[in-house]
This record gives sequence, C-alpha cells and structure tokens, in this order.
Amino acid sequence: MPIIAPSEPTACEPGPSGPRYILGISCHYHDAAATLLKDGMVVAAAEEERFSRRKHDASFPLSAIRWCLESQGIGIDQVELAAFYEKPFRKFERILSQHLEGFPRGFKTFQMAMPGWLSEKIRVRSLLKKRLGYRGDVVYADHHLSHAAGAFLPSPFEEAAIVTVDGVGEWTTTAYGRGRGSSVELYQDIRFPHSLGLLYSSLTAYLGFSVNNSEYKVMGLSPYGRMDRDGNPYYAKLKRVIDIKPDGSYALDLSYFTFQHSDRMPGARLSQLLDGPVREAEEELLPRHKDIAAALQMITEDVVMAILRHARRITGCGNVALSGGVALNSVINGRILSQTGFTDLWIQPNAGDAGSSMGAALFAHCCVLGKSRAYRLTHAYLGPQYGSEAIGNFLAGKGILHRRFADRADLISQAARLLNAGEVVGWFQGAMEWGPRALGARSILAHPGRPDMQAILNEKVKHREAFRPFAPSVCAEDAEEYFQCDRAIPAAADFMLMVYPIRENWRARLPAVTHVDGTGRVQTVRREANPLYYDLIKGFGTLSGIPMLVNTSFNIRGEPIVCSPADAYRCMMGTGIDCLIIGDYLVRRKDNPRDIWDSESAATD
Repeated sequence: MPIIAPSEPTACEPGPSGPRYILGISCHYHDAAATLLKDGMVVAAAEEERFSRRKHDASFPLSAIRWCLESQGIGIDQVELAAFYEKPFRKFERILSQHLEGFPRGFKTFQMAMPGWLSEKIRVRSLLKKRLGYRGDVVYADHHLSHAAGAFLPSPFEEAAIVTVDGVGEWTTTAYGRGRGSSVELYQDIRFPHSLGLLYSSLTAYLGFSVNNSEYKVMGLSPYGRMDRDGNPYYAKLKRVIDIKPDGSYALDLSYFTFQHSDRMPGARLSQLLDGPVREAEEELLPRHKDIAAALQMITEDVVMAILRHARRITGCGNVALSGGVALNSVINGRILSQTGFTDLWIQPNAGDAGSSMGAALFAHCCVLGKSRAYRLTHAYLGPQYGSEAIGNFLAGKGILHRRFADRADLISQAARLLNAGEVVGWFQGAMEWGPRALGARSILAHPGRPDMQAILNEKVKHREAFRPFAPSVCAEDAEEYFQCDRAIPAAADFMLMVYPIRENWRARLPAVTHVDGTGRVQTVRREANPLYYDLIKGFGTLSGIPMLVNTSFNIRGEPIVCSPADAYRCMMGTGIDCLIIGDYLVRRKDNPRDIWDSESAATD
C-alpha cells in the first residue's frame, strides 16, 4: 500500500455527517499533549505546557485539546473517538504492586500518589465528559504500543522494525517489533523494574540534575569525560549495575536503586560505587562527574545498539522506527546506521510521552477502526500560529515600538544582516513546532562563526550551564559539506535528532556550534517544509560565507518554548536577545523600556 503524503487529499472516506475526527491524549505522568486527526490526517498537535507555561506540565491537557478543536472550527461533539496513550488500570496495578512489594518502605510516596490516582488518573473518560462534555467512546492503547504506533505509522516506511525505550509505561520499559502497512506489532519486551530509561534518570539525579527534565544535560556533559571504555574507570563500575545480554536484553542490580519504593532514585550503594554522595544542584562539576556522565552514555549506547542489531536480525527489516524518551538521545542516534545494519531510520520528533498522543490517535485510526494509513509526518509545524493582523494588534495594544517589513525579501535581508552583525534574534514565524526541539518556528538564532556566541547565549540569553552545546541549522543539500553524516542523511535529522562530527576543516570556523568532542546536533532544513527559514539560512550564508545558523529553543531555563506573541516578547525583554522578528515585524529590545510591559495583563494574551 503506498503511503499518501499530507498534501494529497485522498484519505479515509468521510462519514455521512462530514469529516471524521479522532482525538489523541497523553497526560498524568510526563508531558501532557493532544493530537487531532481529520480523516486519518494529523491536523493539529500541541503540548499542554505551551499554553499553561508550566514546563513538562503533566495535567489533563484541556488547553491543548481546546486549541486543537478551535484550530479546525469544531466542537467536542464532532469528535468520533478519543484515544488515550496508555491503560490506566494496568498502570495503577503496577503502582500498587511495587509499593506493596516494598512496604513499609515508600508508604509516604504511596500515600501522596493515591489521591491523584483515585480522583483523575484512572477516570479518563469521566474527565473528558466533565471537562469537555465528551460523550463518545475512548480507546486505551498500551503505553509502548502508542510509542510504537507514533514511531511507525507517520513514518515514510511501508515496513520497518520498531524499537521503543523509555522509563516505564504500564509495566514495559523496552520493546521491539515490526510495522507493516497499517499494522503495528510488538514481539518482545523488558519489564519494570528493569529499565534503561530509569537507569539514565537515576544517574541524572546522582549528577545533580532534575529527573524527566535534564537527561539531555547528561548527554551534553558526557564528552567532557573520558569517552573510552578501557580508560574510564566508571564504565567498568556501571557495568556491575546492569547485566547486558548479546540480544540487548538486560537486568538491573536493584540494590543500587531506590526508585522502586521512593521518589529518590539513586541508592546509598550507588553513591558508594561512584566514590561520593549525590551531587547538589549548584555544586561544582568535578572530573569524576564528567567521567560518570561519559560512562553512562557509553553503557546506554551498548544496550541500544545491541537491541537494534537483534531487532534487525529478527525482523529482517532494513528500516527502523524509534520512539520513547531514550530515542531523544541524539548522540546514539547519529551512530545507528553505521553500527546496526539498518539502512534508514525514522524517529518520532516528539519521542517522549507527549508524542504518544499522536501514536494513540493513529493507532485508533489504523488498528482499531481498521482504516488505511493516510498520513506521513514530513514536518513538525503542527501547533498554534498567529497571523500578521493578530501580531500587529498585540504590538500596538501593548504600546510596543516596532517596524513592519515591506515584504518577505525585506524580512530575510534585514534578518540576515542583523545576524551577520552578531545580534541574537528571537525568531517567531508560522506554526509552533511539535516536540522538544525548536526547528525554525520558535527559535533563538545567532551567528555560528563568532567565538563568543556560545558564552553569550548560555550566560546572557538562556541562563544555563556553560557546558551546554548549541545546534546548527543547515540546508539539507549542504549538510555533507560541513558534517560527516550517514551516506544518506535520514529524515530524523530534520527534527534535530542526530549528532554528527563536524568536518575538521570547518570546526575552527564554527565555534558556536562545535561541541568539545567536535560534533554538532544538526538540523537539516528543507525548503518545502519551511521556506522562510530555508531562505534565511541561504541569505545569511551569502553575507557571512557560512550558510548555517545557531538554532536554540526560544525560551529560558526552566520555561517552556514560547507559544504566543506575548510569550515571545516577555522572553526577549527578560534576556539578552537583541531583537524579535515576529511575523512581519521587527521589535528591538533597546527601543522598548521594560517598564512599558505590564506582565500581569500580558499573561492573559
């Protein structure tokens, strides 16, 4: 069966009353989100945090659902089916089981968790009825089946192996299987408490970073340690914690952890093994901490590569689709095609739990209703967007000094000149991205060739740790000139999910995006997906000689990526961003004193 691209109108036959809508929902554990399908096509998808302004908001995604419905001009009564990303009663069974097994340890944690479970978490259908007036049916998909469907069904593949790895769903923590046509099947899994995701999170906590939020910091820290399996003593130490089999199956030595019965993850025995107590959040990062991060990254790579090689052998597929939080480890992703035997890969851009709202909706469409696949995800611009009139009214209404560009060519020309002059630009254009990566819609942009730019962005703009790297955006056809990419660059690179070495002859010219190990987490940009951003990169390259931009998410530490014009302006005024290019308008921070901004009233915009 050929896969039909979103631009082609053919899909499922509309029902007698018009288009058929399916609403996918994820919430209550990690990032909450909603996805809306229209005749099998994804027409809207967004995370709740972007509306609530609470990072990693896990609450019922009321605002995200309402926006999805409003974007299509429909009410909840026009939704034919709702799909939830996991099975609440099975998850509740696991929560009860692990606390009963560990009783009386963890009783306090159990006691704190119960009210939320009894009032909301196992009553999804009641919540939909109470909050939205929904009276239709609800489909509940297994957590990892939602991950698998979200990985394969929107992928470009007719057939592919599927691998999902995260912390834990109901019971499963790791699974592999195969997708074919409109079907998704998981063959084998590993179950809680044995979890690669929870191992990574436990070490994230040990290193003084926040769990379910800062695992990517550990990935960024790892190259500062000894990335040498023989030369890093903590690699051998961590191998005592996890028993890895040739097929990628594994088991944790649970005596090193407390996550089974506590809200603290690393145990006293782990601290003893790693030669010191848990690092405090603002404590200095020692060489030992950096070596531990490197060892953890290598151990994680060992497991994932073994699983992928096994999945390649068992399924016989040349393609692989990935999801689950571990699929956001872009360092590992950049090595998959060269080390596993797969010839192509695709990764759900929103690989964590938020992306499973899309997986659940597509699972309901294809696997429950029996409809053919109608959708291929070719870009991640699926969220709210604001027209020129709305942005202009916002700026005028707040008394914000601004200038309007004469046309698109003027916008690109002015933006390229500002960036070439070393200014940091807040870039707010089109529909917001789906997933944790800014991809040229809600981005902070800068010159990759300036030696001081990484420090400026970390210290004055993002207010974050100095070791954190920044990503380069490059036009897809130019990527191989600057990066040692896979022979055929996978589409996952469009979503900033691959780390590749920067070619040695370019590293000195790209100090702002070259990490300490000589790599960069590249985003490839295609004109058909984002013509304005593509043309800006080309225009900047004409001026600078480097057709590439620093691209980091438009937010500051501890806040979600901006969603609305009000969010964008507030972020600029509270940071070292020099100017904001928002729709057809240029706003300069120096032209707008902070005291004109009524942040309390702005919060209602």
